[in-house]
Amino acid sequence: MTDLVNYTLNDGVATIEINNGKANALSHEVFEALNKALDQAEQDKAVVILTGQPGIFSGGYDLKEMQKGIKEAAALVATGSTFARRLAAFPFPVIGACSGHAIAKGAFIMLSVDYRVGVEGSFKLGLNEVAIGMTMHHAGIEIARHRLAPAHFYRSVINAEIYNPEGAVTAGYLDEVVAPEQLLSRANELAQGFRKLSLKAHAQTKLKAKAGYLELLDRSIEKDSQSLGLTS
Repeated sequence: MTDLVNYTLNDGVATIEINNGKANALSHEVFEALNKALDQAEQDKAVVILTGQPGIFSGGYDLKEMQKGIKEAAALVATGSTFARRLAAFPFPVIGACSGHAIAKGAFIMLSVDYRVGVEGSFKLGLNEVAIGMTMHHAGIEIARHRLAPAHFYRSVINAEIYNPEGAVTAGYLDEVVAPEQLLSRANELAQGFRKLSLKAHAQTKLKAKAGYLELLDRSIEKDSQSLGLTS
């Protein structure tokens, strides 16, 4: 798709790879490329594997953009929340192949897809916003509440607890962990299994099951935009 996001289609499975430097930072340009990749996957009627580079899925938002000012930071957060909302309602199955660290927005993406496979190793996953002086936004709270295990919601959102891959399974960021060299083969195995579903039934059931959550997320995104002055 672009230098920032790679798109490959093979046997009904679209692999979307984020490729933006050491931290795989999420900028407006990366989100634009990711949305174009999802557009292509919809056109291809493909099951999606969303992954990063070896050792890093994403360290979160692009700090250069976040440090420009409150309005600029808020605009990037709004873009990221809208992207997470799209993932949550995507009409085809989405597998997160978490190739290493997933911090802040990287972790929120893992909380927004249908199934998550991580890799063994000394990797960190979690929401560090409170630890770095950021008050958690409304949308982020609801994304976390929707997917994290109840016992870990408070620990993650309010205490900014960071997990290793095995702990991330217990908390709800991941569904399983494999050896790094098995990540994409396992993700493709899952994707081929998902292809056997009735994809129409999958899409319709996803929307029914998440109807209340999606409405709440829409309200939360709007509330964040209003509180930060992005809307009148």
